[in-house]
Amino acid sequence: MGTDRTTDFGREVRGCDKCGFAYLFELLDDYYPAPNAAFFACDAGGRIVNCGKGSFELTGLKTEQVMGRPVREVLGLEFADGTDHVQTALDWEVRVQGKPVEVQGENDHPASAVADIFPAYDDEEGGVLLVLTPTNHGHAG
Repeated sequence: MGTDRTTDFGREVRGCDKCGFAYLFELLDDYYPAPNAAFFACDAGGRIVNCGKGSFELTGLKTEQVMGRPVREVLGLEFADGTDHVQTALDWEVRVQGKPVEVQGENDHPASAVADIFPAYDDEEGGVLLVLTPTNHGHAG
């Protein structure tokens, strides 16, 4: 929760109290990811630091296989408008939502998805949370 980011009106940002993860992401109050959404946490360089619910189901890749590697490379992200929305979120520390993207995990078939990207609220480390929701519209090609 947003109120958990800081303690006693201090300015020091905390990680997750439950799991100890270093990054803290604030999702919109009205943001409800789909049950089949895949979650990827990335550092300020766009490298995957953790995979969450749905990531294996979407890509067939285990967390150990992708840790420390660039998210665009690992997932073969190709945004419909040609923009690198992950980099935009990293550079400008802004939310980017509802962006159509083709995802192609290594040795996998392309899948269509919608990307929602949330910046980490951490003054020093940065990073983003990438949420990919598969769509039923097939794939381009």
